[in-house]
Amino acid sequence: MGKVTGFMEYQRLQEASEAPESRKKHYHEFVLHLTDQEAGVQGARCMDCGTPFCTSGCPVNNIIPDWNDLVYKQRWREALETLHSTNNFPEFTGRVCPAPCEAACTLNINNDPVGIKSIEHAIIDKGWEMGWVAPLPPARKTGKKVAVVGSGPAGMACAQQLARAGHDVVLYEKNDRVGGLLRYGIPDFKMEKQLIDRRVAQMRAEGVEFKVNQCVGGSGAGAVPAKKLLQEFDAVVVSGGAERPRDLPVPGRELDGVHFAMEFLPQQNKVVAGDKVAGQITATGKHVVVIGGGDTGSDCVGTSNRQGAASVTQFELLPQPPERENKPLIWPYWPTKLRTSSSHEEGCLRDWSVGTKRFEGANGKVNKLIAVRLEWKDGKMAEIPGSEFELKADLVLLAMGFLGPVQQGLIEELALEQDARGNVKATTDSAGCYQTSNPKVFAAGDMRRGQSLVVWAIREGRQCARAVDEFLIGTSDLPR
Repeated sequence: MGKVTGFMEYQRLQEASEAPESRKKHYHEFVLHLTDQEAGVQGARCMDCGTPFCTSGCPVNNIIPDWNDLVYKQRWREALETLHSTNNFPEFTGRVCPAPCEAACTLNINNDPVGIKSIEHAIIDKGWEMGWVAPLPPARKTGKKVAVVGSGPAGMACAQQLARAGHDVVLYEKNDRVGGLLRYGIPDFKMEKQLIDRRVAQMRAEGVEFKVNQCVGGSGAGAVPAKKLLQEFDAVVVSGGAERPRDLPVPGRELDGVHFAMEFLPQQNKVVAGDKVAGQITATGKHVVVIGGGDTGSDCVGTSNRQGAASVTQFELLPQPPERENKPLIWPYWPTKLRTSSSHEEGCLRDWSVGTKRFEGANGKVNKLIAVRLEWKDGKMAEIPGSEFELKADLVLLAMGFLGPVQQGLIEELALEQDARGNVKATTDSAGCYQTSNPKVFAAGDMRRGQSLVVWAIREGRQCARAVDEFLIGTSDLPR
């Protein structure tokens, strides 16, 4: 805990950020971490609550009260060690995690929760600034070889843990750079990519070998037969993403200008990285409609505004949630409430309970969207008669979530059993933990659990690494 009476003396402090009109002109991060003194004050708000629900609310089970107390006492290096003991990449989660820990904070029952995410952000940024984050190569090598397929946060966490356990790890990535959706899904204004690059450098020093432009189980240039990995490695971890997007099969879907969000977002990330993208999909001067109210939709809004869209509208099928949750009823669970992202602050018309009927256009290009108002009763939706309306739309971005991993290629070649949702089936029970229908193959991250958060991916990668270590050695010193 922090100061005994801190939660009564100090208020929650938001991190400072650049003004919306200014930050829309660039793709750099615009949120500043707290100063040492500010973070110490926030740490002081941590209560002696007895049972720290924040820790159980956090998927990686961060030891939050401990590093809050250490920051309050300005013992930053110890705070960093405590943070790293449960989270390989706090600079990722300190920027893009929705902070379920804060929803579970005991102070959140009737007050503003401790600014846990902002303290985490401050700790790791200070750690890098002070040069405290260094490679941790193993003291001895085991002689075992592990292939990790997919270099998103699950694959990176798994590879780093296994390398530190002494195994020879090769991390395969189908794209030209490491990072998965951290690299080509999350916009740079939310998380700049040098954060990934410096972790890659650390992991190389720890013994991880990276192979990019190599699609395991794919076809064409750079394809690597999945069964080849089974022959060359002692264990294989599949940690790809849930990349199969949910489509909207309505009339006009085939028109030019109607795209999946993940056709749109990666292109801008590549341009920011200095690549040239032929035929880039842009929002410049266009009336943009984003269908889907989640984080991916929000990223489309922020990117469209930076590209100079004439207007941006975001639709959500569900009703508008309440501005504040009923805390005594919901706490410590994640609440459904109205969330306004930084991208929404930059300019966006949001509309709820809207269903898309069709797209219309001219000369093969979309120019309008026909929608209808919806009424929700007992969890079922119905169209409101006579409520159809049209909206000008030069670019429509479909951001309605993902259905699971792509089936063709890796999953098919390895003949891995799938669950009812099409994810790779692997239990998280102690017996056969993260092991697939092929005992030599393990699965972690979105490919196993479906579309989820970066922090869940890190958790799964870490736990999967321990399971692989036990499989190879018979025991493991890696944390659960």
